[in-house]
Amino acid sequence: MTAAPVMSAESLARHYEVGGGFLRKPQVLKAVQNVDFQLYAGKTLAVVGESGCGKSTLARMVTMIEEPTAGTLTLDGEPVLPDRWASLRKSVQIVFQDPYGSLNPRQRIGQILMEPLIINRPDMPTSEREARARDMLGLVGLRPEHFDRYPHMFSGGQRQRIAIARALMLDPKVLVLDEPVSALDLSIQSSILNLLIDLQERLGLAYLFISHDLSVVRHVADEVIVMYLGRAVERGTKDEVFGGPRHPYTKALLSATPIADPEARKDRIKLVGELPSPLNVPAGCPFSPRCWKVQDHCRTTAPELEGESHKAACFFPEG
Repeated sequence: MTAAPVMSAESLARHYEVGGGFLRKPQVLKAVQNVDFQLYAGKTLAVVGESGCGKSTLARMVTMIEEPTAGTLTLDGEPVLPDRWASLRKSVQIVFQDPYGSLNPRQRIGQILMEPLIINRPDMPTSEREARARDMLGLVGLRPEHFDRYPHMFSGGQRQRIAIARALMLDPKVLVLDEPVSALDLSIQSSILNLLIDLQERLGLAYLFISHDLSVVRHVADEVIVMYLGRAVERGTKDEVFGGPRHPYTKALLSATPIADPEARKDRIKLVGELPSPLNVPAGCPFSPRCWKVQDHCRTTAPELEGESHKAACFFPEG
């Protein structure tokens, strides 16, 4: 029997009005269009794509920072509506990309960790809050004496451990990881990723992992969604997407991923043209201006995300 998803999204979309003014109508920027997914306890869903594809906008909707323009989002089977955000946010927490900008430099680490409890559980005794914060420091691999220090006294990797500890203070069910290691040195990235994997196993967390680095995604993901100009163009398990990409865009992304083996044969696919403006998405398939398999039908009709477990939005999929 398959466990029920912790969080589900159906036809999720987010649009923005851009520009406009006196006697001018604003343009509509469709940052995210018709995205579906399910998050399961102990599993990681990775969302990948170029900058501007809608990954971070999706993260803001999941963490209830922004309201979807269309579609539905559910948490434990209950709809996520704006009037319930205050009570639901403790179940969905986020770890931001920049460990230097996400921590208040004027607060000690102990205060940073206790703040979520002060806001969301004001009746909890101070001694209990402090004990929980100290326990959380140990859980993420930091020492007790770090409790009274300031953020500037820590390295980038240590700061990201603090940010992870803060996100876990309210016992969330879902953790949104928005490029959590992209700002860190390569030598530190693996230790943070291993920490996240260990925490997921211990606490049964569901992860939404936002990244543009496919080598990182290969290490942590169970399922992968590939996005292009706000749309999901491919979805499948990690093995399906990395082992046999079906969408040409996914194949091009994978061909650009560095390989550690110098003797391995590699066929790099160089995409022609620039990424179209999200304010002026081409008719038909949005990838058609850059695709080497494009035909006339692709320029007039947008393909749907089709398939069984491994889906692709392409009329002429690979493989």
